Amino acid sequence: MDAYFSGDPPVVCPTDVFSSISSSLNTSLLRPYLDSLGGTRFQNGANFAIVGSATLPKNVPFSLSIQLMQFSHFKSRSLELASSSNSLKGMYISEDGFKNALYMIDIGQNDISHSFAKGNSYSQTVKLIPQIVSEIQSGIKRLYDEGGRRFWIHNTGPLGCLPQKLSMVTSKDLDQHGCLASYNSAAKLFNQRLDHMCEELRSQLKDATIIYVDIYTIKYSLIANSNEYGFGRPLMACCGYGGTPYNYNMNITCGHRGSNVCDKGSRFVSWDGIHYTETANAIVAMKVLSMQYSNPSNPFHFFCRR
Repeated sequence: MDAYFSGDPPVVCPTDVFSSISSSLNTSLLRPYLDSLGGTRFQNGANFAIVGSATLPKNVPFSLSIQLMQFSHFKSRSLELASSSNSLKGMYISEDGFKNALYMIDIGQNDISHSFAKGNSYSQTVKLIPQIVSEIQSGIKRLYDEGGRRFWIHNTGPLGCLPQKLSMVTSKDLDQHGCLASYNSAAKLFNQRLDHMCEELRSQLKDATIIYVDIYTIKYSLIANSNEYGFGRPLMACCGYGGTPYNYNMNITCGHRGSNVCDKGSRFVSWDGIHYTETANAIVAMKVLSMQYSNPSNPFHFFCRR
């Protein structure tokens, strides 16, 4: 959703950072939901995230509402197979597995990004935030109605620090670290609303645990304190075209003919102008798992209790 479901307990959550989190926990990566077409083992959880997904518009591939529909189908089919005499039933998740699962949701940044990309102003973009958060709230309630009780909600990162955005915006309102101030301001307003939504749900869903994770602060720290982390050019993509300052060209993106990759061993925050490098994601994962950026700040093993 940009969500996943995984673990023992299983976990439902998003991609690149979660891969680093899985590695840190010495657990296997969550298999994509659509791998079910090939008989994949899902006892450790499932990943419903997909590139470019958003909450709005609804009911288009692969919006949050569609991912939730996929989850409902996945759960129904898993329970059916787990209770059957099928020799592969151990590959699927039981009723207790779904109940004890950790449901991780990280979505919203693409909604803000898409709005700016369409030429909407800052005020037009932030007017969408209540509707975006409302969709996420409805999604959590739906998962709750499906039996979910443990939720890990990630806020969105500093959109205005991505090399892609910086290279494509002609009129730049840069902050002291070279990031687009308006983009980051919209992200922070979204995060404030999301945090408030989590507080509301805690009062409504008394038997649920809802933890809000401040991904924004973690990721912005990599830019603001780049020298401390050894990132020499925190706003430049490792893989792309064009060289300094951003090494991003929308016509020659990473992997296309003419693009280049930074030297092996060099330290970059951004891999392709949008996604983070493995090194950066490992730092983000470490800070997420410290739970110092979580509200409430329960130790991570709290999720492992039955």
